[in-house]
Amino acid sequence: MNKKEIMEIKRRFKKEGCTFTRLCGCYVDAEKHKVVHFGQTFLNLEDEEFYKYLEIAKKVLSGNIGNNLLTLDIPLEEEGPGGKQQFLLGLRESKLKNDDLMDRFYDMVIDSYDYAGNYLILVFHDAYDVMTRTTDNNKLDESEEVFEYLLCAICPVSLSKPGLGYRAEENRIGPRIRDWVVGAPDTGFVFPAFNDRTTDIHSLLFYTRDTKEPHSEFMENGLGCGTKRTATEQKNLFSHIVKHALGDDDENSNDVLMDLQQKMSDYIEEQEVFVDEETGVILEGEELAKLMADTGISDDAASSIKEAYTENFSNQLPEVSHLIDQKSLEANARIRQEEELRAQVEELKQQVAQHQTSATRDDDDTDDGIKTYDVILRVKPEKVPQIKSQIIDGQKCLVIPMDENEHAAVNGVNTTV
Repeated sequence: MNKKEIMEIKRRFKKEGCTFTRLCGCYVDAEKHKVVHFGQTFLNLEDEEFYKYLEIAKKVLSGNIGNNLLTLDIPLEEEGPGGKQQFLLGLRESKLKNDDLMDRFYDMVIDSYDYAGNYLILVFHDAYDVMTRTTDNNKLDESEEVFEYLLCAICPVSLSKPGLGYRAEENRIGPRIRDWVVGAPDTGFVFPAFNDRTTDIHSLLFYTRDTKEPHSEFMENGLGCGTKRTATEQKNLFSHIVKHALGDDDENSNDVLMDLQQKMSDYIEEQEVFVDEETGVILEGEELAKLMADTGISDDAASSIKEAYTENFSNQLPEVSHLIDQKSLEANARIRQEEELRAQVEELKQQVAQHQTSATRDDDDTDDGIKTYDVILRVKPEKVPQIKSQIIDGQKCLVIPMDENEHAAVNGVNTTV
């Protein structure tokens, strides 16, 4: 699903546009016991609950595509009888009204979701009447299809923090009563996916709040899909590959990695005109080798990096942008600009100091052996060849021939020849 398709679904999650038909949930404790489960018509909820649940649903469609939001393909072996796809389709067709299917779903989540604390499993059912759009993206008043889907959110439940509060029944300040609070979703999914503005039962949209450590075990064992790395995982893995190949010199490896990422950033700008905006610029192993050629990486290290890159990313070639630590790159650019500015300021200081020293040598007597001048002449260029040095009455003199119509000024005082 791309950004437009996600936003088309998400923007309907408000009071006047919401079409959720039913909500079901199950509260699971740290020992994986089902404490309580429930099911009800969504539009019958009280306003306070209605908006709280709506906020949870919105979170499952939030974040960066490729990082928080991943499109997962359902493998063929899970599309047959008894597969995960068939089970989810049956759950959707039941509109969450089959208690046995709901109980099986909760068990599936509990068995495959690795979480140490308490959590709440929420499942929403929706039927979206998809309007036809023109080529200029305007709606037409006719339906193309009904997109019927499930939205699941798995939310951690934690004990509220201890504190003091007003105890009205006792009319005093005392310890606040601690209770269990439902947090924002940690993991979730939408099935089927809404690809090309139509139902795609062969894939689903997976959500993770933690992009460093998403619940890959739930992707694989719970949903039956292969694991897929987030952009953060791809970036960290690539960084590890480069630093491992370069050795133990952390400072040098960081500099080389930063240089390589800068070349990747430049490569994106060069290639963006040739690729689709939704696809992004994909980095092949051969292109990586070309980018490493001018970074100071030895041939052995470059070969090791390329081999490890090809092996680790064979099933999922990453977008180049996913491998770049943009914040570090921007910080490094600022540092370089500051260093260049400091160098320019230092150079300017040196030039000023040299100019002041030169002026002092010209105008002042010094005691350190530096030569100074007692007589400084300023004449027209054409007079320079006429000036001669002569000994007159035993004294060294400068002789400047003067025509009758010429005048001279000595220390600003006019003299007439």
